[in-house]
Amino acid sequence: MSDDATGSVSAERGLHGSDHSVASFDEDRGSALKNVQRFLHEYPTAIPFIVLVIGILIFSVAAGGRFFAPFNLSLVLQQVTIIAFLGIAQTLVILTAGIDLSVGAMMVLSSIVMGRLTVTYGVPVELSFVLGLLTGLVCGLINGVLVAVIKLPPFIVTLGTWSVYGAMVIYVSHSETVRAQDIEAAGPLLQWLGHTIRLGGGAVLTYGAIAMILTAIIIWYVLNRTAFGRHVYATGDDDEAARLAGINTRGVFIAVYTLAGFICAIAAWALIGRIGAASPLGNQTANLDAITAVVIGGTSLFGGRGSIVGTLFGALIVGVFRNGLALAGVDSLWQEFTVGILIILAVTIDQWIRKISA
Repeated sequence: MSDDATGSVSAERGLHGSDHSVASFDEDRGSALKNVQRFLHEYPTAIPFIVLVIGILIFSVAAGGRFFAPFNLSLVLQQVTIIAFLGIAQTLVILTAGIDLSVGAMMVLSSIVMGRLTVTYGVPVELSFVLGLLTGLVCGLINGVLVAVIKLPPFIVTLGTWSVYGAMVIYVSHSETVRAQDIEAAGPLLQWLGHTIRLGGGAVLTYGAIAMILTAIIIWYVLNRTAFGRHVYATGDDDEAARLAGINTRGVFIAVYTLAGFICAIAAWALIGRIGAASPLGNQTANLDAITAVVIGGTSLFGGRGSIVGTLFGALIVGVFRNGLALAGVDSLWQEFTVGILIILAVTIDQWIRKISA
């Protein structure tokens, strides 16, 4: 073989080898990306945990030593307690591929019932408390029946009941706040979750935060260790397939919305404890904040994937970012801007992760 022919063959082999190397590199890179995608699909709480850690590191520098002050850390926990309560309720609904826009209204209505019956009508505080819890439960049951039995879209149903429950708040309260002094005079029960335990260094832990954590543990156990929890995930993943598999999907929907309403009533108790009063204007942004915590926490808006732990991380992310930005002197406008960006990023990542199962 001539030198020219030998050189041509060698060049051709080198060219093919180069193409093979590039293809191998692209395959490795694609495979690594797929592995990350699969990991995040299997462990959806990884992203909010990473974001929370990054946020804490950033604000520990930006806000100086004030961020890690024991009092400030306990303040963040107090600020996210109500959001986390409503986020837990919202997570249950979103896991079934639904949404409940009325969680904030159910919470405020339940708080008004507790306070108004006690102070205005002289109902024993224990009975008012029980009736307040029943108010949230019945409101949730109504949402569940409308969605499961009449088969109306969850978004439209809860948008409507949001207005209905909001109107009931105005009707029951007469647009008046039940004052903290009057509630305190009726007995300590309604304000009990606002009591604190001193931990030292200026840090305090409210009974409301403890109640929220206990609620999260109970719902986590229900979702991960019971047949009902598996039915919730199956229904959210594909309700028709779940029904054909023998799952009572109608019962699952009703139970989920009813339980969400009951959790909102517990949040109402914590709300009275936090502000001391029962106000028709209490926590106007709680509904949006709860949905934000759920979405940032990795629960898919399409149902079937998510966790209570992720929602708690999401609530803490909202609290940490708002607190940290405030300590850093950032205007409240940009605090809302940052939370909005986090929501968009969370939904974008969710869409990307869902492609692994497509």
